[in-house]
Amino acid sequence: MVGGRLAGRIALVTGASRGLGAAIAKRFGAEGAELILLARTSGGLEEVDDAVREAGGHATLVPLDITDFAALDRLGAAIYERHKRLDILVANAAMLGTLSPLAHIDPKEWQKVIDVNLTANWRLIRSLDPLLRASPAGRAIFVTASSGKAPRAYWGAYALSKFALEGLSQVLAAELEGISHVRVNTLNPGRARTAMRRQAYPAEDLDTLPEPGRLAAAYLALLGPASRGITGACFDAQPLLEEVPSG
Repeated sequence: MVGGRLAGRIALVTGASRGLGAAIAKRFGAEGAELILLARTSGGLEEVDDAVREAGGHATLVPLDITDFAALDRLGAAIYERHKRLDILVANAAMLGTLSPLAHIDPKEWQKVIDVNLTANWRLIRSLDPLLRASPAGRAIFVTASSGKAPRAYWGAYALSKFALEGLSQVLAAELEGISHVRVNTLNPGRARTAMRRQAYPAEDLDTLPEPGRLAAAYLALLGPASRGITGACFDAQPLLEEVPSG
């Protein structure tokens, strides 16, 4: 695509095969971004790729488990060889795990949730930091959740991983501020019609919740000119939606 608000920008989206990640990928592709889409599910990635291409966009698919940390190391090198930089990172991949008292969580599941929601994002930083710095306007957006903002009983490793993810984002923002053009923030999409939401609230009527495609517009607001001086902050999606047309 020639036009669009993200024309010419290289964007990596994790957890891009379904839900919010897929919606962000489609919206970014429609805005002209050159996409790099990462997820475990090849079939889901291919469906997203079909939608991106139908809208005139282009995507490179990276089917891998986000906890394959050696592969994440190689990813940075591969992006450098092809593009020399990365303009946008949307770290969306996440795992809910079992909602239960802390003392009842299986240690293996605890470690898996922490690896997916926190450690993998740190490994992405290790791999992609030079590429974001090479961009004239690097942006990293980490997807957080309401349970990462205030203590919530029985949300266990998921809530704690989101608390830590917000801290990780703030530390990275502080390290890069003043020495690069990179801006680092977290964004809480809130309630959405996704599989993870159904897992957390099985009795809820998902038809009453916003479609992920609508929420994807909030991520554009953190990529525009108004975001140049904002770093180390945490945003909720709803106020940002008012800043970006829904088309």
